Amino acid sequence: MRRIVKGKPPASFIEWKGKADASWQPSWDGLQNPEKEDLRQALLREQGGLCCYCGCELMENDCHIEHFRPQAAYPDLVLAYENLHLSCLGDARPGVPLHCGHAKADHFDENKMISPIEDDCEKHFAYTWTGEIVPRDKNDEKADYMRELLQLDIDLLRRQRAEALGRVFDADFLAGATADDLQKIRQAFCQRNDSGNFPPFAHVVARFAEQLME
Repeated sequence: MRRIVKGKPPASFIEWKGKADASWQPSWDGLQNPEKEDLRQALLREQGGLCCYCGCELMENDCHIEHFRPQAAYPDLVLAYENLHLSCLGDARPGVPLHCGHAKADHFDENKMISPIEDDCEKHFAYTWTGEIVPRDKNDEKADYMRELLQLDIDLLRRQRAEALGRVFDADFLAGATADDLQKIRQAFCQRNDSGNFPPFAHVVARFAEQLME
């Protein structure tokens, strides 16, 4: 899981909700373009082009607006911007294992959840060089629950994380890396590029550098 710093919702979304009166109330089903597309683009920019859960690169036509707290259980948060994120996989497809938002679906245990907007959400997890994600503390029930709920340790994501880590932390580098080297890597992967995006799995690389410094 990666941390998301929420900003302001797009003006068109605010204006659309502000039209509510005695005869009309905004609803998720009633949210159409251009307001819905403005919302999607705002979330895409806010997240630096990466999935709110696994951190993979989001494809323009293969992502969806995700309600962290499900619509059915939290109707008052259906249009709350702080509850909306962008998750990978636009639709469930045969042959593609469910993960992130589609795996979570309507499952939600308030007592076990770790939200992407929590300041320390990334600190709950650790990564191996082979791409495995594990709770940083083996007794952290929340981390274990979220890993299973979002299916963050499936083979597909393990391979992708391992590839991202392997491009930075090869054996020769690890043999002579200093704390300063690791800190520079962590800082580099916490910064956006000129397009405002992060590298895929940037939080994994940054977290792995932190682990090596601990």
